[in-house]
Amino acid sequence: MAAARPPKTPMKAGRLPVGLFAAQCEECFKWRLISTQEEYEDIRSKMIEEPFTCHRKTETSCNDPPDIDYDTTRTWGIDKPNIPKTPEGFTRRLVLRKNFSKFDAYYVTPTGKTVRSSTEMLAFVEANPQYKDIPLSSFSFAVPKVMEETVPESILKEGLNSSSVKRYKKTKNESAHTD
Repeated sequence: MAAARPPKTPMKAGRLPVGLFAAQCEECFKWRLISTQEEYEDIRSKMIEEPFTCHRKTETSCNDPPDIDYDTTRTWGIDKPNIPKTPEGFTRRLVLRKNFSKFDAYYVTPTGKTVRSSTEMLAFVEANPQYKDIPLSSFSFAVPKVMEETVPESILKEGLNSSSVKRYKKTKNESAHTD
């Protein structure tokens, strides 16, 4: 499962919203774009029990070319499987930090309030008893892992953080020597 930032374009904003959602077929390993965030969350929430395959997407099979290639034309984040689907009325937002170091996850409540942690969600539910039946376990602040090999070189030069850059350069050099 992946969340990807749209193709690289210069941006001055401090945070970059996720623009695309994709799932990788367990049989052919091709990436398929998922039409909506809700559909993506449904697939992701059951990934271990019901792995994604091409046939789950209408009129698609493993014989078709991939919808999207895993490459450096965009920055990729790989989500953990089985993160719960966002409760109805709430919206889960993933945003890539300007320095590409990590994603941030937060929820927008039905009242429009932005919640950034489990503690804030507990406070929101306590202040809004109409949502008391929604288990707090329905909200996950786990974030996708930024796939450093897809981070723009210009960002790496500016520096994610020194250990990330060293690890990235070491991995890149090792792969260059093994090809």
